[in-house]
Amino acid sequence: MAVFTQITHDELATWLTPLNLGTLVEFKGIASGIENSNFFVTLNDGRHHTTYVLTIFEVLTPEQLPFYLELMQHLAIKGIPVPRPYADAQGQLFRPLAGKPATLVSKLSGSDTATPTPAHCASVGRTLAQMHLAGRDLQRHQPNLRGLDWWQMMEDKVSAFLPDHIAELLRDEVAAQTAFAQTPIYKELPVGAGHCDLFVDNVLFTDPNSPSFIDFYFAGVDTWLFDLAVTVNDWCIDRSTGELLPDHLNAMITAYSTVVPLTDNDRSAWGMMLRAAALRFWISRLYDFYRTREAAMLTPKDPTHFERILKSRRSQFETI
Repeated sequence: MAVFTQITHDELATWLTPLNLGTLVEFKGIASGIENSNFFVTLNDGRHHTTYVLTIFEVLTPEQLPFYLELMQHLAIKGIPVPRPYADAQGQLFRPLAGKPATLVSKLSGSDTATPTPAHCASVGRTLAQMHLAGRDLQRHQPNLRGLDWWQMMEDKVSAFLPDHIAELLRDEVAAQTAFAQTPIYKELPVGAGHCDLFVDNVLFTDPNSPSFIDFYFAGVDTWLFDLAVTVNDWCIDRSTGELLPDHLNAMITAYSTVVPLTDNDRSAWGMMLRAAALRFWISRLYDFYRTREAAMLTPKDPTHFERILKSRRSQFETI
């Protein structure tokens, strides 16, 4: 989340009117993240002030957006703690603002944590599994747009900026994941709607046992194991080295598997899924770092973090 598109008080007030939630009091940009323009928006309904989150989509198209917003709405109705989008009288979950699609969602309570504990990891693992089950009957389908096809497309775009030995690592891993995707092990993995970006800054806590998931705009239909691996690679690591922390990892996997039991096939695929999860974010950070877009408050994240994680995962074929 950053601010690429600037808006005025008057144009936002006009845009908010069809939602009938109250009068605009104030709004301010949210600095974290890199993909969309985000703002906290405070409204007065005549009795109290309520703060919401406004997102202006900079990359996602109107054709892609219904999946993300309907997924959030579906999960919220099922009782999963996620932001709920607000619709106008015609049922529209997004409308143009400053020439781009925009939506308003509920702002959840709590704050993220920079230092996850095993207790945090357990509650996140449990809620992630509950989210996977709750999303099984979602009618709309959209693949993970940052999945294998995207990795293959991005490989040449970022390799030109890399030293030869690092570019070779990238080529080798993309080739390995391409081959693995054709195996019976991969093809038998459970598939469904996933968050696909459940980093520590995308989970809010009122206490360690009560997580809420935010920022679903990289969500997509993928293997559940990939979604779990993305989460493990950010929650269960030593941040200086990228190495997995056994207590954190065990807490998350155990909690997840009490809701969605893991199979022998899942265990066989686990090492490659951890590598896939590292590759996905290494590529995206390389692209953002070398092809930075103009944005207020935007600071590209260090791609070498996920390079280290990928190297670590490649050096040891982990099983659960």
